[in-house]
Amino acid sequence: MIRTFSHEEVVELAAYASIPVINGLTDLLHPCQALADIMTIQEYKGKLAGVKMTYMGDGNNVAHSLMFAGAKTGMDVTIASPAGYTPQAEVIRLASEDASETGGTITITDDIVAAARDADVLYTDVWASMGQEEEAARRRKALETYQINRDLLKLAKPDVIVLHCLPAHRGEEVTEEVFEGTHAAIFDEAENRLHAQKTIMALLMG
Repeated sequence: MIRTFSHEEVVELAAYASIPVINGLTDLLHPCQALADIMTIQEYKGKLAGVKMTYMGDGNNVAHSLMFAGAKTGMDVTIASPAGYTPQAEVIRLASEDASETGGTITITDDIVAAARDADVLYTDVWASMGQEEEAARRRKALETYQINRDLLKLAKPDVIVLHCLPAHRGEEVTEEVFEGTHAAIFDEAENRLHAQKTIMALLMG
Protein backbone atom coordinates (compact mmCIF):
# COMPACT_ATOMS: atom_id res chain seq x y z
CA MET A 1 0.00 0.00 0.00
CA ILE A 2 1.38 3.39 -0.97
CA ARG A 3 -0.18 6.76 -0.27
CA THR A 4 1.83 9.55 -1.85
CA PHE A 5 1.53 12.79 -3.77
CA SER A 6 3.11 11.85 -7.07
CA HIS A 7 1.24 9.26 -9.13
CA GLU A 8 4.49 8.48 -10.94
CA GLU A 9 5.88 7.07 -7.69
CA VAL A 10 3.13 4.45 -7.60
CA VAL A 11 3.72 3.55 -11.23
CA GLU A 12 7.46 3.22 -10.63
CA LEU A 13 7.01 1.12 -7.50
CA ALA A 14 4.60 -1.21 -9.31
CA ALA A 15 7.06 -1.58 -12.19
CA TYR A 16 9.79 -2.88 -9.89
CA ALA A 17 7.77 -4.63 -7.17
CA SER A 18 7.43 -8.40 -7.08
CA ILE A 19 4.17 -8.16 -5.10
CA PRO A 20 0.89 -6.27 -5.72
CA VAL A 21 0.96 -2.52 -5.10
CA ILE A 22 -2.21 -0.81 -3.83
CA ASN A 23 -2.71 2.85 -4.68
CA GLY A 24 -3.89 4.38 -1.41
CA LEU A 25 -3.99 7.90 -2.87
CA THR A 26 -2.05 10.07 -5.31
CA ASP A 27 -2.44 13.51 -6.83
CA LEU A 28 -4.13 11.86 -9.82
CA LEU A 29 -6.34 9.14 -8.34
CA HIS A 30 -7.99 7.92 -5.14
CA PRO A 31 -9.26 4.45 -6.14
CA CYS A 32 -9.69 2.99 -2.65
CA GLN A 33 -12.03 5.85 -1.79
CA ALA A 34 -14.05 5.27 -4.96
CA LEU A 35 -14.53 1.60 -4.08
CA ALA A 36 -15.97 2.58 -0.71
CA ASP A 37 -18.17 5.14 -2.45
CA ILE A 38 -19.74 2.75 -4.92
CA MET A 39 -20.19 0.22 -2.11
CA THR A 40 -22.15 2.86 -0.19
CA ILE A 41 -24.23 3.79 -3.23
CA GLN A 42 -25.04 0.12 -3.84
CA GLU A 43 -26.17 -0.25 -0.22
CA TYR A 44 -28.45 2.78 -0.36
CA LYS A 45 -29.77 2.51 -3.92
CA GLY A 46 -29.72 -1.25 -4.48
CA LYS A 47 -28.02 -0.79 -7.84
CA LEU A 48 -25.30 1.15 -9.63
CA ALA A 49 -26.30 1.08 -13.31
CA GLY A 50 -28.37 4.11 -14.20
CA VAL A 51 -27.74 5.92 -10.93
CA LYS A 52 -27.01 9.63 -11.39
CA MET A 53 -24.01 10.62 -9.31
CA THR A 54 -23.12 14.31 -9.32
CA TYR A 55 -19.81 15.55 -7.99
CA MET A 56 -19.60 19.26 -7.17
CA GLY A 57 -16.32 21.15 -6.97
CA ASP A 58 -12.68 20.72 -7.86
CA GLY A 59 -12.06 18.07 -10.53
CA ASN A 60 -9.37 16.44 -8.42
CA ASN A 61 -8.13 12.91 -7.71
CA VAL A 62 -11.40 11.95 -6.02
CA ALA A 63 -13.41 13.18 -9.00
CA HIS A 64 -11.13 11.25 -11.35
CA SER A 65 -11.60 7.96 -9.51
CA LEU A 66 -15.36 8.50 -9.21
CA MET A 67 -15.48 8.94 -12.97
CA PHE A 68 -13.69 5.66 -13.56
CA ALA A 69 -15.70 3.75 -10.93
CA GLY A 70 -19.00 5.15 -12.15
CA ALA A 71 -18.17 4.54 -15.80
CA LYS A 72 -17.19 0.93 -15.19
CA THR A 73 -20.44 0.24 -13.32
CA GLY A 74 -22.84 1.92 -15.75
CA MET A 75 -23.57 5.01 -13.69
CA ASP A 76 -24.41 8.44 -15.06
CA VAL A 77 -21.59 10.56 -13.67
CA THR A 78 -21.77 14.35 -13.77
CA ILE A 79 -18.85 16.51 -12.71
CA ALA A 80 -19.79 20.14 -12.04
CA SER A 81 -16.72 22.38 -11.91
CA PRO A 82 -15.87 25.93 -12.93
CA ALA A 83 -13.40 26.67 -15.70
CA GLY A 84 -9.88 25.91 -14.60
CA TYR A 85 -11.00 23.23 -12.14
CA THR A 86 -12.36 20.56 -14.46
CA PRO A 87 -10.98 16.99 -14.52
CA GLN A 88 -7.96 16.21 -16.67
CA ALA A 89 -8.76 15.75 -20.35
CA GLU A 90 -7.15 12.31 -20.53
CA VAL A 91 -9.21 11.09 -17.56
CA ILE A 92 -12.38 12.36 -19.24
CA ARG A 93 -11.45 10.54 -22.45
CA LEU A 94 -10.65 7.23 -20.77
CA ALA A 95 -13.68 7.30 -18.46
CA SER A 96 -15.95 8.13 -21.40
CA GLU A 97 -14.60 5.10 -23.25
CA ASP A 98 -15.40 2.91 -20.25
CA ALA A 99 -18.89 4.40 -19.99
CA SER A 100 -19.60 3.69 -23.65
CA GLU A 101 -19.08 -0.01 -22.94
CA THR A 102 -21.34 -0.19 -19.87
CA GLY A 103 -24.21 2.11 -20.80
CA GLY A 104 -23.06 4.79 -18.40
CA THR A 105 -22.37 8.43 -19.18
CA ILE A 106 -19.77 11.05 -18.28
CA THR A 107 -20.90 14.68 -18.28
CA ILE A 108 -18.68 17.67 -17.51
CA THR A 109 -20.47 20.96 -16.86
CA ASP A 110 -20.29 24.24 -14.99
CA ASP A 111 -24.08 24.34 -14.58
CA ILE A 112 -24.81 23.42 -10.97
CA VAL A 113 -28.57 23.43 -11.47
CA ALA A 114 -28.50 20.94 -14.34
CA ALA A 115 -25.93 18.86 -12.50
CA ALA A 116 -27.97 18.62 -9.31
CA ARG A 117 -31.35 18.11 -10.96
CA ASP A 118 -32.68 14.56 -10.36
CA ALA A 119 -29.38 13.41 -8.87
CA ASP A 120 -29.43 10.19 -6.84
CA VAL A 121 -26.10 11.06 -5.24
CA LEU A 122 -24.48 14.42 -4.50
CA TYR A 123 -20.77 14.23 -3.75
CA THR A 124 -18.19 16.84 -2.81
CA ASP A 125 -14.65 17.22 -1.51
CA VAL A 126 -12.61 20.02 0.06
CA TRP A 127 -11.82 22.93 -2.22
CA ALA A 128 -8.14 23.07 -1.25
CA SER A 129 -6.44 19.72 -0.80
CA MET A 130 -3.25 19.01 1.10
CA GLY A 131 -0.41 20.98 -0.45
CA GLN A 132 -2.77 23.61 -1.87
CA GLU A 133 -3.02 25.76 1.26
CA GLU A 134 -1.51 28.79 -0.46
CA GLU A 135 -4.27 28.61 -3.08
CA ALA A 136 -7.08 28.32 -0.52
CA ALA A 137 -8.46 31.86 -0.85
CA ARG A 138 -8.44 31.77 -4.65
CA ARG A 139 -10.05 28.35 -4.67
CA ARG A 140 -12.80 29.39 -2.25
CA LYS A 141 -13.70 32.30 -4.50
CA ALA A 142 -13.76 30.13 -7.64
CA LEU A 143 -15.73 27.28 -6.07
CA GLU A 144 -18.07 29.03 -3.62
CA THR A 145 -21.14 28.59 -5.84
CA TYR A 146 -20.51 24.83 -6.00
CA GLN A 147 -21.43 24.29 -2.35
CA ILE A 148 -23.85 21.46 -1.57
CA ASN A 149 -26.65 23.16 0.34
CA ARG A 150 -30.39 23.03 0.91
CA ASP A 151 -31.17 24.61 -2.46
CA LEU A 152 -29.22 21.94 -4.35
CA LEU A 153 -30.90 19.18 -2.35
CA LYS A 154 -34.27 20.49 -3.51
CA LEU A 155 -33.19 19.96 -7.13
CA ALA A 156 -32.09 16.37 -6.54
CA LYS A 157 -34.32 13.34 -6.07
CA PRO A 158 -36.22 13.15 -2.76
CA ASP A 159 -34.10 10.19 -1.63
CA VAL A 160 -30.76 11.70 -2.67
CA ILE A 161 -27.76 10.78 -0.55
CA VAL A 162 -24.85 13.11 0.16
CA LEU A 163 -21.29 11.77 0.21
CA HIS A 164 -17.94 13.30 1.16
CA CYS A 165 -14.56 11.58 1.35
CA LEU A 166 -13.62 13.53 4.52
CA PRO A 167 -12.30 15.49 6.25
CA ALA A 168 -14.90 18.15 5.47
CA HIS A 169 -14.77 21.92 5.81
CA ARG A 170 -18.33 22.53 6.93
CA GLY A 171 -19.66 25.82 5.67
CA GLU A 172 -17.48 25.68 2.58
CA GLU A 173 -18.05 22.77 0.16
CA VAL A 174 -21.04 21.55 2.20
CA THR A 175 -23.24 23.34 4.71
CA GLU A 176 -23.46 22.22 8.33
CA GLU A 177 -27.18 21.61 7.79
CA VAL A 178 -26.62 19.18 4.92
CA PHE A 179 -23.62 17.48 6.52
CA GLU A 180 -25.66 16.69 9.64
CA GLY A 181 -28.93 16.17 7.79
CA THR A 182 -30.98 13.09 6.98
CA HIS A 183 -29.65 12.82 3.43
CA ALA A 184 -26.03 12.46 4.53
CA ALA A 185 -24.55 8.96 4.22
CA ILE A 186 -21.06 10.24 4.97
CA PHE A 187 -20.30 8.20 8.07
CA ASP A 188 -21.57 4.97 6.49
CA GLU A 189 -19.30 5.84 3.58
CA ALA A 190 -16.37 6.32 5.97
CA GLU A 191 -17.05 2.94 7.59
CA ASN A 192 -17.07 1.32 4.18
CA ARG A 193 -13.49 2.43 3.64
CA LEU A 194 -12.54 -0.32 6.10
CA HIS A 195 -14.60 -2.95 4.32
CA ALA A 196 -13.39 -1.91 0.87
CA GLN A 197 -9.76 -2.13 2.01
CA LYS A 198 -10.35 -5.57 3.50
CA THR A 199 -11.84 -6.72 0.21
CA ILE A 200 -8.85 -5.48 -1.78
CA MET A 201 -6.44 -7.27 0.55
CA ALA A 202 -8.50 -10.47 0.50
CA LEU A 203 -8.54 -10.49 -3.30
CA LEU A 204 -4.81 -9.91 -3.54
CA MET A 205 -3.78 -12.35 -0.83
CA GLY A 206 -6.48 -15.00 -1.15
